[in-house]
Amino acid sequence: MKKHSARLFSLFGILFLTIKTLSAQEYYFPEYQAEWKTASATSGAFTEASLQAAVDFAMEHEYTGSRDLRQAILKGFEREPYHHIAGPTKKRGGPAGMILKNGYLVTSWGDTQRVDMTFSVTKSFLSTTAGLAVDAGIITNVNDLVGDYIWDGTFDGDHNSQVTWKHLLEQNSDWSGELWGGKDWADRPPRDGGIDAWKNRELRTPGTFFEYNDVRVNVLAYALTHTWRKPLPQVLKEQLMDPIGASTSWRWFGYDNAWSTIDGLQMQSVTGGGHSGGGMFINAEDMARFGLLFLNNGVWDGKRLLSEAWVKAVQQPSTPNPNYGYMWWLNQQGPRHWKNLPEHLYYAAGFGGNFIVIDQENDLVIVLRWLEPSQIEAFLELVYEAS
Repeated sequence: MKKHSARLFSLFGILFLTIKTLSAQEYYFPEYQAEWKTASATSGAFTEASLQAAVDFAMEHEYTGSRDLRQAILKGFEREPYHHIAGPTKKRGGPAGMILKNGYLVTSWGDTQRVDMTFSVTKSFLSTTAGLAVDAGIITNVNDLVGDYIWDGTFDGDHNSQVTWKHLLEQNSDWSGELWGGKDWADRPPRDGGIDAWKNRELRTPGTFFEYNDVRVNVLAYALTHTWRKPLPQVLKEQLMDPIGASTSWRWFGYDNAWSTIDGLQMQSVTGGGHSGGGMFINAEDMARFGLLFLNNGVWDGKRLLSEAWVKAVQQPSTPNPNYGYMWWLNQQGPRHWKNLPEHLYYAAGFGGNFIVIDQENDLVIVLRWLEPSQIEAFLELVYEAS
């Protein structure tokens, strides 16, 4: 009898541990306009004191550029020839952020409902509209030539005709040309040489050379707009932001002159960043919802919005840059490696210290606004010391 009782007790113990494990992995998904449910910092994931040290660090290391972002942009990109503000800008707020564990709010600081520019964090939203197109079969394969979809001359020529969607997503297309008045060679030019050298450079075979370049990112936005045949903010809103309960306050802008006619309708092509104005204007809580969707492999509260295949694809390192996937940064061995932090981290990053960091193994989403960019690694080390 004792044997049977012991065995029964053991089975109950296994069942209890299984339920406990499953419960620990369940995610909370906040409803639209709901107050975010919190989890105690002392629930096992963090310690109060160490976590407060990380928050204090974020507050003490605000981005040092001007809060007048128009001035910060002009100063930050002053070495680019012909650089000018071509789209909307907005004065920013102070440091803000959120840390989620299993979707629950562990801590937050600053004004998390203030709408601010996000600069190149926008690229990860842009990449997602490409993923939605692949999921819908609008783009058959990321290895397809973009010129097979866009035949207006944007992808003509010996070089540009080789460019695939994958090349644009990984920023290794070396697409050459001009869009909305922006010249590819004038965007973040090399430190050496001059205008003549930059204009007459030797083009690299698509897929072999990484270069961060907003003109080419905007070419991707242009191509996606014409492929979707509708504005990308509309695609994002209907298929993703509304279903995840995002606020109605976010906006995605293009340049003032970035208009074209599609199906007889005037549509604006949005930008993938804000270094000439435009891009995604959004609050920290909506950024956290977006991060939580990726944390849960594209599923929001039981409903699939984005394929798991796409969520995994964005985390694959590109050949010329192991720290870059489909417009998400990857913390893998390479020139942009955070050596004291998990290598499975991936993140969206933008000018001025805007970040969405995703850690699927530890069920974490970390959103930061206006942290001095050079301090992101030190901040995250404090967060992981706290856990």
